[in-house]
Amino acid sequence: MLVKLGPLDVGQVGDLRPYFDSVPDPRSRRGRWYSLTAVLLVCACAVVSGAKSIDELAEWGERAAGTLLAAIGIRRHLLKWRRTPSPATIGRVLGAVDGDALDRAVGAYLADRHRAATAPAQAPSAPGRPRVIAVDGKALKGSARLTATRRHLLSAVTHGTVVTLAQVEVAAKTNETTHVQPLLAPLDLAGTVVTFDALHSVKANISWLVEAKKAHYIAVIKTNQPTAHSQLTALPWRDISVQHTTSGTGHGRRESRSIKTCSIADELGGIAFPHARLAIRVHRRRKQTGKRETRESVYAVTSLDTHQAGPAHLAAAIRGHWGVENSSHHIRDVTFAEGASTVHTGTAPRAMAAFRNLAIGVLKTLGADNIAKTTRAIRDQPERALPILGITNDPDTYGT
Repeated sequence: MLVKLGPLDVGQVGDLRPYFDSVPDPRSRRGRWYSLTAVLLVCACAVVSGAKSIDELAEWGERAAGTLLAAIGIRRHLLKWRRTPSPATIGRVLGAVDGDALDRAVGAYLADRHRAATAPAQAPSAPGRPRVIAVDGKALKGSARLTATRRHLLSAVTHGTVVTLAQVEVAAKTNETTHVQPLLAPLDLAGTVVTFDALHSVKANISWLVEAKKAHYIAVIKTNQPTAHSQLTALPWRDISVQHTTSGTGHGRRESRSIKTCSIADELGGIAFPHARLAIRVHRRRKQTGKRETRESVYAVTSLDTHQAGPAHLAAAIRGHWGVENSSHHIRDVTFAEGASTVHTGTAPRAMAAFRNLAIGVLKTLGADNIAKTTRAIRDQPERALPILGITNDPDTYGT
């Protein structure tokens, strides 16, 4: 039976198998029983069902009926029964798989699903709301060992419906800026708005994004860009009226945000940042229960002009960047226990992160608001994971 989790029916979800077929198999052909696609599908189905570790990946296969295993390509043994890959087999495969190829396959699949799910909202009848993508980094804390530092990943994640379109591994957080262009190069970004925090607001990457990828940006500027930051703080913000405000409560605090924008006149020297058209100041006031109120002003620049994005859209994009970090990281660390995962061999940490991205992205595009609740609902029913990934229970539709 098909599962419907939201406005996009499961029947509209494309088949994941052809995407995994593009990942090269790192193993020798001799002694290989399971196809790489079959092993990856076991992992994908298990993580969609809430699996957090390699042992739990294998346990999903143990609970799956023979017809399900046949649908994902598990071959029969001599006695005509199907045996799921063991934890050792899964661990070896994930430790040796090409991490770049796996991330490309997952990113391409999620991009197609996100495009199908958001197409009505991005129709020409809804101008002024381009797609917005955040560039964001995350450390895999449990992957550190005495002889090796923790793994660090850099991702391109959509605002709104959180979907990871691309992911690369970097040596350390300080090296993230050199991987921004390789991360975004495969993506079609024409007309897209890319948001950056202060760490990634590097002039060379910004110039490349606008000139080579025909995209727009919103970049937070802090003291790591001293000239641009001093120019922004020196603008006559006191003479500019507040153009948009929002407020909200949650997690024991009350927060309000106001935004002001200022056109940057090139003939007057502008701001020392490439392609900057508008300067932005966001003022945030927070009151935590039992604590004193705090105030903070954040400055940003954008290549968007006033006719392309109003103050409300700019405020939503900046807020959305912080929301992507909070929601995506929170789900991966709390629901999937990524921060506590001690997987560390080869490419296995990155591969597990890719499967978590896959599960979060596909469930979000299907309308799941609570990923933890959704995974619990299908955890003990392995057959519910397959249609979520576009896989039918009929092995004849894709071979045996």
